[in-house]
Amino acid sequence: APMHGTVNLGGGGGGTGEIPKTIAGGSGGAGVVIIRSTSYLKTDSACAPVNSPDGGTSTFIAQFNASANLIVGGSAPSLGLDYLVVGGGGGGGYNHGGGGGAGGYRTSFPGGTKVFLETGVNYIGIGAGGAAGPVAGGGPQQSGGDSFVGYITAAGGGGGAQCIGSAPLVGIVGGSGGGGSAGNAGGTGNTPPTSPSQGNTGGTGADGGGYVGGGGGGAAAVGGNAPNNTNAGAGGNGSPNLIAPAFPGGTTFAGGGGAGGGGSLHSQCYTYGPGGTGGGGAGAPGAPGACAVAGTVNLGGGGGGGSNTAPGGSGAGGKGVVFLRMATACKPGSYAVAPGCNTTAVVGSCTVATFTVSGTLTL
Repeated sequence: APMHGTVNLGGGGGGTGEIPKTIAGGSGGAGVVIIRSTSYLKTDSACAPVNSPDGGTSTFIAQFNASANLIVGGSAPSLGLDYLVVGGGGGGGYNHGGGGGAGGYRTSFPGGTKVFLETGVNYIGIGAGGAAGPVAGGGPQQSGGDSFVGYITAAGGGGGAQCIGSAPLVGIVGGSGGGGSAGNAGGTGNTPPTSPSQGNTGGTGADGGGYVGGGGGGAAAVGGNAPNNTNAGAGGNGSPNLIAPAFPGGTTFAGGGGAGGGGSLHSQCYTYGPGGTGGGGAGAPGAPGACAVAGTVNLGGGGGGGSNTAPGGSGAGGKGVVFLRMATACKPGSYAVAPGCNTTAVVGSCTVATFTVSGTLTL
């Protein structure tokens, strides 16, 4: 069937063959407008997030994925909150697949520059985990979604490379990059670039009589290169959760996915790569019927890469998360989070809001 153009990339849809004439061509992808300014930018829609790669110091970027209004200049918000923002992890690649890259990891705590939010309703977006392979052409749906609050965005992790059909053998770029396959490089991490870095590059796969992938990059470490053609690369380790240590999901975030092993199709036993600490999924072992492990939900972990033994499926990436922390004494009376599955808790002298799904914070 024809492929549709990618949404918000403005791509044209694919055509159809002559027979049968009942098959429709692919739809075109919606357009996008991106505006960069040294002045403070604000929009009135969650579909038009504003990001600042330098933490609100001097650069603001508004991306309009749908029509919205833009306000340029004016006074920056005055309510400061510490944050930890983790993007969705990338899905693992299929068939000797590379591990998915972890979602981007951005935090101000401790000692960094706070994010300043508006009085009233503020939108918080939680990035979805990337799809597990096989994905036709290694498409963008394999990468994780972005998480954001105010002008702070953590990019989704890159998908792991797939050794199948027309899919690229190089890992996809992202917050942390996906691992490569069959002797090819992993995707570049910290994409788009932020300071401090939001992630690391994926590992390189190996070939030569056998094929294995490289591990997905993690927040704290690059994805592991495959040491030889029968041992897959490990996922890069994630970084600690210092802002909300009581979070039940875990104390470490944004680990990369391990690469997939192999199996009997090449009469060899390929060793899969373990996932990185912080929710990275392990790659699929070569045993028949064994599949890779998905990245952990709300830790932004990358999914494990698939093996070449049926079904040998890869793992999906884990959804991201956002934490916002402020002194309880400074909390306005209007303070509220929505929807109800997002929560607040008192930690010492501070109140921490935890967003496991997209929602709003009213200040």
